[in-house]
Amino acid sequence: MTRIAIQFEPNTVGSLLREGMLHLQRALRSDPGATPELDAELLLAHALRVERTVVHSHPEAPVPRRTGQRFKALIERRCAGEPVAYLLGRKAFWTIELTVNHAVLVPRPETELLVERALARGPPAAGQVVDLGTGSGAIALALAHERAGWRICATDISGAALTVARANAAALGLERVRFVKSNWAAALAGHCFDLVVSNPPYIAADDAAIAGLMHEPRRALTPGPDALACLRQIIDDAPRLLVEGGWIVLEHGAAQGRDVAAALRVRGFATVCTHRDLAGHERVTEGQWPTHR
Repeated sequence: MTRIAIQFEPNTVGSLLREGMLHLQRALRSDPGATPELDAELLLAHALRVERTVVHSHPEAPVPRRTGQRFKALIERRCAGEPVAYLLGRKAFWTIELTVNHAVLVPRPETELLVERALARGPPAAGQVVDLGTGSGAIALALAHERAGWRICATDISGAALTVARANAAALGLERVRFVKSNWAAALAGHCFDLVVSNPPYIAADDAAIAGLMHEPRRALTPGPDALACLRQIIDDAPRLLVEGGWIVLEHGAAQGRDVAAALRVRGFATVCTHRDLAGHERVTEGQWPTHR
């Protein structure tokens, strides 16, 4: 999308909110998932440096010109397709809030299913867990927040992403999570885990969906022409990472469940099962490394 120049004069909270919503409605009308009213509220509250509730409780309050211009700039960037999370610098995920920037993907609600399944399949008390391709640290930190007894390692090939993840861990008081720069499991030789989780890139490079995600790091979105390349690599490496009876839990595209399940079975995993997200799409597939007697 191209940058849209917006013309309106700052006046009151209410008038700014109305004009911001109108501009977003026009600019984002082709996006079925757009939420222009919510976006305008969040961006105005951010520009005003107040809670979102204040935007509605004091619509008659005057707004200084500089604050109005700050809001205008945020609306222009959102009209150009930049995610609200990047504009705010934060994103709620699971029961935590994360700092995000252009070095990491914006955590999606559907990834909470991966956290849910990981909690169900991980060890009940103490245990070793690895999150491959952690990005902002969303999955690893959500798990650490829920399971104080888990020792969690999180890897990423991007140093910039690891900087974000470490900062999030510190802000949440979860410094016990260990972050390692690694291309998936390459730096984990000799380590064994009870649970492997990952939300890897799974969009093909020529998929039209990539165009709508141009503000997010491309390497975190697509492995190239083969959408399943990273998933296959993780599945292939998983047995050397897992203890007997350990589990792997993977997020994937809505049409990839059958292929991911088949790859797990071919690799030797048992109890393979695919789960649907709240939208009804196959989103997470899991399998157990068998106990050999």
